[in-house]
Amino acid sequence: MATYRPDDVVLGHRPLIVSDVDEVVLEFLTPFKLFLESRQHRLLPRSFRLTGNIVDLQNGEAASEAAVKALLDAFYAAQEQWQRPAALVVNMLAELSAEADIVFLTAMPPRHAAVRRALLDALGLPYPLFASEEPKGPLVERLHGARELPVVFIDDILRNLHSVRDYAPSCLLINLMANAEFRALAPVPDMGIHTVADWADAARLIRAHFGRSTASR
Repeated sequence: MATYRPDDVVLGHRPLIVSDVDEVVLEFLTPFKLFLESRQHRLLPRSFRLTGNIVDLQNGEAASEAAVKALLDAFYAAQEQWQRPAALVVNMLAELSAEADIVFLTAMPPRHAAVRRALLDALGLPYPLFASEEPKGPLVERLHGARELPVVFIDDILRNLHSVRDYAPSCLLINLMANAEFRALAPVPDMGIHTVADWADAARLIRAHFGRSTASR
C-alpha cells in the first residue's frame, strides 16, 4: 500500500480513527533502548525526553542533540529489524476497521515513510499512512473536514493531543503509551484527554464514543 498525504486519503461515510504510530501502534522505546545498546549508548529513565537522557557508554556523557538526531535517524532506517506491534493492536484495529476508517499519522521524517509502510504491511497493519513533522491538529482537520461523523485521535504525546483538540474539538482524544517505564514519567493529561492502559481499553472507549455520537445525531 502506498504512503499518503492527507488530501490523498478517501474516507467512507463512517467514523474516523487517526492514530500515531511510535509507542501507540508500534513499540518504540523498548526497541530503541536495545538499538542504543548496540550502538554503545543507553537511554536512562530520568525524565520524559530523549535529549539529555541518552548517554554514551564509553565516556558516560549525555549525547548531544545532533547525536540524538543521528541515532534516531539510524534507528528509523533500520526499524524493520527492531520494532514490533504494541500489545493487542493488530486484532483491535482489525475489529475496529469493520466500523471505522483508520489512518496512521506518524511523526517522523517522510524519507523513512517507505520503510515504515513496508513494516506495517508485514505486521498486518495495512491502513493508510502519512508521515509528517508538522503539527497534527491541522492534519487531522484536513482529514476529517466538516464531516458530521465521530472522529478519534490516539497519541502518546500531549502536545499532539492538544494540537488536535484545538483544530477538531469534537474529537475523542486518547493518550496511549506502550512503554510502562516511561509512561510513569509522562506529564499527567489534562481534562478531556482519556488515558488508557492498552488497546483493549482504547477500543472500549472508541466504541462508546461511536455509540454516543450516533445517538446524538
